[in-house]
Amino acid sequence: QVQLVESGGGLVQPGGSLRLSCATSGIIFSIYNMAWYRQAPGKQRELVAAITSGSSTNYTDSVKGRFTISRDNAKKMLYLQMNSLNTEDTAVYYCKADLTWFDQRRRDFTFWGQGTQVTVSS
Repeated sequence: QVQLVESGGGLVQPGGSLRLSCATSGIIFSIYNMAWYRQAPGKQRELVAAITSGSSTNYTDSVKGRFTISRDNAKKMLYLQMNSLNTEDTAVYYCKADLTWFDQRRRDFTFWGQGTQVTVSS
């Protein structure tokens, strides 16, 4: 059974910090590309940060310099450190794992967590 479980969300004031965690099971974590997405009310789900199996990272412009994505392959955990939070960061944050497998044909494996709510408000 594949499971991705997010935690660490909550209510914070503008300028505050949170660290989100994603615990995984049922996958060979070290070979998966991982990412954090978020979805605010009435908006499309967007990519926030990604980290490859080789630990290369990228971020959406609005979070650069404020958020840091990291992974711990030994613990099969994904993290998102969020600093200097503002109200525009309010959203449900989702953990995603994906793998592209090449053999006779291309195969894509994608798994999502259920999300954790982050609310930034004074």
